[in-house]
Amino acid sequence: MKKLVLSQIYEGWRNKLLPPKELKALIEKTSQERLEMCAKCPHHSSLHKTIRPDEHCTYCGCTLSAKTRCLSCKCPIDKWDALVTPEQEDEMIPPPSDGEK
Repeated sequence: MKKLVLSQIYEGWRNKLLPPKELKALIEKTSQERLEMCAKCPHHSSLHKTIRPDEHCTYCGCTLSAKTRCLSCKCPIDKWDALVTPEQEDEMIPPPSDGEK
């Protein structure tokens, strides 16, 4: 199992709860495509007895609604790849304007 990276966990949850407006459409499109792949995977929680109420991966343990929105994340069993590196995603988000600080 791959080591969890805190910055990618943060990125996935940020993109789920407060997506940058510049990336919102890309995040949602990517998430839908990835969720379709996850739904067919033998590690999808719907295929296993689990006490967790969320849809998650039984291989890596990630909540799919957040993991699939992380643009710099890849599936640990290679069902889908990262679109960008964490550094590239940071560059895609413009700094806040004076009114947003």
